[in-house]
Amino acid sequence: MNKASSNNLISIKNLSISFIKKNKVVNVVNNISFNLLKNEVLGIVGESGSGKSVTALSILKLLPKNKAISKGEVIYNNTNLLEISDSSIRQVRKKDISIIFQEPMSALNPTMKCIDQLRECFELKNIDILDVEDEINLLIKKVKLEKVDNFSSKYPHQLSGGQKQRLMIAMAIACKPKLLIADEPTTALDVTVQKEIIELLLKIKKSEGLSIIFISHDLALVSEIADRLIVMYKGEIIEKGGAAKMFSNPIENYTKGLLYSRPNNKVKLSKLPTVSDYINNSVDNSIISDEEIEISRQNIYSNSPILEIKNLDKYYIQNKIWFKKKEKFKALDDINLQLYKGETLGLVGESGCGKSTLVKTIVQIEKVSNGSIFYKGNDVTKLSKSELNNYRKDVQLIFQDPDSSLNPKKAIGSLIMEPMIVHKIDKKDSSYKELCIALLNDVGLEKSVFYKYPHELSGGQKQRVGIARAISVRPKVLICDESVSALDVSVQAQVLNLLNHLKKKLKLTYIFISHDLSVVKYMSDKIVVMKEGVFKEIGFSEDIYNDPKMDYTKKLIGAIPKGIS
Repeated sequence: MNKASSNNLISIKNLSISFIKKNKVVNVVNNISFNLLKNEVLGIVGESGSGKSVTALSILKLLPKNKAISKGEVIYNNTNLLEISDSSIRQVRKKDISIIFQEPMSALNPTMKCIDQLRECFELKNIDILDVEDEINLLIKKVKLEKVDNFSSKYPHQLSGGQKQRLMIAMAIACKPKLLIADEPTTALDVTVQKEIIELLLKIKKSEGLSIIFISHDLALVSEIADRLIVMYKGEIIEKGGAAKMFSNPIENYTKGLLYSRPNNKVKLSKLPTVSDYINNSVDNSIISDEEIEISRQNIYSNSPILEIKNLDKYYIQNKIWFKKKEKFKALDDINLQLYKGETLGLVGESGCGKSTLVKTIVQIEKVSNGSIFYKGNDVTKLSKSELNNYRKDVQLIFQDPDSSLNPKKAIGSLIMEPMIVHKIDKKDSSYKELCIALLNDVGLEKSVFYKYPHELSGGQKQRVGIARAISVRPKVLICDESVSALDVSVQAQVLNLLNHLKKKLKLTYIFISHDLSVVKYMSDKIVVMKEGVFKEIGFSEDIYNDPKMDYTKKLIGAIPKGIS
């Protein structure tokens, strides 16, 4: 055995994976090979559907037996894991290889306390109960959950996204594994929490001496944690090498697309490049000049605001138990805001800062506790039911998660036509179906999507349907609430380009909400930085990014994945 092979922790050789779908065999991974070295972080990067997660799941034989066919070798401790028995692979999962899943709420038991789910990790071990409690306390400190109030009594739904992911990491390292597989562990998390998770994984890698396979669609993010990178496309490895070299000098156009689809914070491009642009050698590098930005600002801010918020407060009652004093939680504190016609106003801040609460008060899903919201001079908080319906037609919302906002039992055509029928949109000489197909075309979807159901579409396609549904009633203001946060960077670029295109075509005004300041900077004319229900900083996007005044804003900027410096 040579020195290189003796340093391998796990070797994947000629791995092919297929799924049986409607009596047909569909190949998803095609004859890939790679090694993971001891005490190494290996990044696997690619878009949704590239085969990266399927590859990771096959290592632990977690793919459905009756639907998946795996061929090749996964060599660990001189044993092919694909050929061992169920009881043997359970021992590997128990002692040697752990996995952190992408969506912690799907992986955690909502009916069990978090502390009990940690205890469950030690049930199969012959450890004294006092030692188990010591181990749990040590794990809680390692993943920095000791500062969570009453953690021992908390259920998963009572933790934030970052805290849930820390709990998953604690459960994964409880068995002291040699390999940790992290499958998209930071997707849809705030950039600051994302950075904390990356730093935590690196710290645990160093203290525990383990290897990590880190899976993501974000090449810039992965290059900050990985020693080596593998890029997957349509089930094949198209590029691999050292992280520093691949980040600074990618060879394949697909890799370049993954890397450069993120907004460039040095210049403002007219259109974000996508992966397909790089593959087809059709990248448009034209930029928006400072002079063009200044002219646009003068046109926007020379008019009166279309929407204005004055001294808005929003309280929630925390304690609703009889005979006990009610406690108020102030979600929004003295909010003052002006939105101008044709403007894109960016709203940025971490989860829990009040962004979504503010949106809900604007569209009157939530009633304000104090203050006023004026739209075209009328106080929205005092509108009648019919007047409020007309207002909501003008001010539409694109939700963060299209899976939650699209009825799975209805076809896409029906979903898009529904608001048009409710608001009695004038069809003129067209039918609602013809208007719907025209809308699908506007958002870059085929006519055939009209007859499909949400589960048949990708994440990016579902978000396009959400946009089509919002613009179907011909609104004046569109509120995008974290509408690209869970998408691949390449799909995110496509949706951002679409939003900019629709803004020009339909003369829309946007409130664009995100936790990612680089995305907000690219989209927005002005940016509002929000923390704990208070506006911390307001200014033009370039000024906020290049010369932030508040430490909190500097923290958000510092957390943006920039790759290897």
